[in-house]
Amino acid sequence: MAEVREKILPQYQQLHLRTMVAPVNAFGGGVNADIMYWIGGPDLNKLEHYSGVLLAKLKAMQKNGVVDPDTNFLTGKPELGVRIDRDKAADLGVRVQDIASTVNVLVGGLKVTDYYEGGEQYEVHVRAEHEFRKDPQGIALAQVPSSNGTTVQLRDVVTMTPGSGPSSINRITRQRQVMLTANMAPGHSAQTVMDALVSETKNLKMPSEYASGFTGRSREQGRAFANFMLAFFLSIIFMYLILAAQFESWVHPITILLALPLTVPFALFSILVLNQSLNIFSMLGILVLFGIVKKNGILQIDHTNGLRAEGLPRGQAIREANRDRLRPILMTTLAFVAGMIPLVVSSGTGSATNRAIGSVIIGGQTLALMLTLLATPVAYSLFDDVQEFVRRRRGGAEELPQETVDEVVELPARERVAQRVG
Repeated sequence: MAEVREKILPQYQQLHLRTMVAPVNAFGGGVNADIMYWIGGPDLNKLEHYSGVLLAKLKAMQKNGVVDPDTNFLTGKPELGVRIDRDKAADLGVRVQDIASTVNVLVGGLKVTDYYEGGEQYEVHVRAEHEFRKDPQGIALAQVPSSNGTTVQLRDVVTMTPGSGPSSINRITRQRQVMLTANMAPGHSAQTVMDALVSETKNLKMPSEYASGFTGRSREQGRAFANFMLAFFLSIIFMYLILAAQFESWVHPITILLALPLTVPFALFSILVLNQSLNIFSMLGILVLFGIVKKNGILQIDHTNGLRAEGLPRGQAIREANRDRLRPILMTTLAFVAGMIPLVVSSGTGSATNRAIGSVIIGGQTLALMLTLLATPVAYSLFDDVQEFVRRRRGGAEELPQETVDEVVELPARERVAQRVG
């Protein structure tokens, strides 16, 4: 698309032709642009003004990656306005309905019957010959019936005004609407442009009978972003509950999940570095990235707890656990990153989707690896200090010696055995 804009479109723009580059619509027909913004209302003149202001805003944002800004409101089509002089028509006994029907038959034609031949049905339409409808003078000679049984020339009851108007009138929710479209250059986000359009629309201060909004891919992108935010939130909740059940602790899952917010900035940075954009596929890659980063924290915390259960001090257990788990963490991370490389370097159909997902995972996982390896044990130590402080505040300042604990645990057992024997 960028190559077409650079090498082909300038040849046609010199001919003052309206040009646009857009992906082929997978479902056929219609516009398939990155940004599709509509404004609707009753007055076409105001819609033309509003759309002109917004179109100028889009053209001014080309430094933000906006390409192919355009609108479907095309003016300049020649038209002949026919205005009825109702007072004169009433004096001559001519009905407004007869005038409208006469003009309709002259220009547009009227179906009068059907014709059958060879098993096929053909519609028969009546319309004035070309020389009587090619100019206002020919149309003005048409005869309109009156109530007194005579006919009146059309020019005696109407006023004809040549002018120009839109080539087509589109509607949405039964209102006239104008659509603004634009595409985004690679490496730029459409959300910035969408926010600018909404802000500029508010500055127009349109009357209450006018409305605006996004449609097509722009609307679906907003819905997808909201749904992914919900998915991110639910995924964190579910991961927390599962980890809490596995570790039998409400604190250790927080230590593990703290690595997730650290990966998001690196994932966004990798999108910029690898010239990608934030879309539904890159957000899916961030969701997958959460599960990968969480795995490193599980390996670290689980081994640390195991070493502390064997009697090692906290500091020594943290150091040995991270040293023991460094190799499996690096092995799994490098293996996963290597598996994503074919997606990033792929070409052909669907390669853009593969690159969007693979770039986020490779960049986010690689850049966040060392930070999570350092942040998880530090967070574990800090939260353990908090737990120790809470236990002391509750009165459990000192732990009983192990011999005393054994006696406390074993004494009820001896008493139960004695009671059974007795």
